[in-house]
Amino acid sequence: MARKVFLIIFIAISFSSFSQNRLKIGVAGLTHGHVGWILEANKRSDIDIVGISEPNKELAERLTKQYGISMDLVYDDLEKMLTETKPEAVTAFGNIFDHLSVVEAAAPKGIHVMVEKPLAVSLDHANKMAKLARKHQIHLITNYETTWYPSVEKAEQLLSEGKIGEMRKLIVRDGHRGPKKIGVSPEFLEWLTDPKLNGGGAIIDFGCYGANLSTWLHQGKRPISVTAVTQQLQAENNPKVDDDATIILTYENSQVILEPSWNWPIGRKDMEIYGLTGALFADNGKTLRLRMAEGYDGFDEELYKFEKRDSPYDDPFTFFKAVILGEIKLSPYDLSSLENNQIVVEILEAAVESSKTHKTVFLK
Repeated sequence: MARKVFLIIFIAISFSSFSQNRLKIGVAGLTHGHVGWILEANKRSDIDIVGISEPNKELAERLTKQYGISMDLVYDDLEKMLTETKPEAVTAFGNIFDHLSVVEAAAPKGIHVMVEKPLAVSLDHANKMAKLARKHQIHLITNYETTWYPSVEKAEQLLSEGKIGEMRKLIVRDGHRGPKKIGVSPEFLEWLTDPKLNGGGAIIDFGCYGANLSTWLHQGKRPISVTAVTQQLQAENNPKVDDDATIILTYENSQVILEPSWNWPIGRKDMEIYGLTGALFADNGKTLRLRMAEGYDGFDEELYKFEKRDSPYDDPFTFFKAVILGEIKLSPYDLSSLENNQIVVEILEAAVESSKTHKTVFLK
């Protein structure tokens, strides 16, 4: 009998410890096309979605039904959701303009925030968010799909080891056929093609990836200048915003070319790094090619293939939890860091200005 009682107590204690290890997360908004990432994560043992704020009831009912989540968790108002459910962290899955209001609501309550890329629609918003995060000592991180690519991790490692010599040119291409053509939800399309709610079109939506990677690979250095050209090649689908852009960043010893577009015939997120003695081609998340120069146009190529990054660097929510628990200390210009992403917004704002004025913008 004593053994049976001991077993029951042991199970109860274990379950209690297990429950305490689950990160209590609130979800701010459901209109972002990537929201399935967090809703699917509700089935995990390390995350507990305690509340969702979304004023669009029809959308909330559709998604909660799809992912097997109770509508009892859904609130019309973000402030009420945070006050009543008391999450430890919030993930923002609404439009980019609302990122500031999420931080304004969460930071004073000591609630950590993760936003989908980019950090903000403007440098003014980004700086206000950063001030709040630092004042209230919360973590404010930005999530990019490419952060979890093992090919990107390996490319940075090889570059830092001097495998291809000092970087001279970086080319990053991101995008797809366009939000309407690939069939994003009406709620996502509405704000993604709105210059106020998204900050711009493809130049913002996909330009942020390259700006983020460039800031990381340049160890936090800001570019000297930003030059951008935008076009609207699908006026019928994107009447208010650009859908194609080329951005050139100049640094003291290197040049960066970013090619964000909603006109690629195939979806892509790839990167090329050219050094003094070789080049790295991250064709996708799981494949990396290293080419070492031989003679004038010859080269020796080595192919790397990967499955996934090691935990907790393989997933935004595992990573976020590890940061909150202090298991990971972000370096100042980590891909997810606040410092990196303030620079990203600065670059994007300069790129938009350059495209409108047809002039190169020199950063102050």
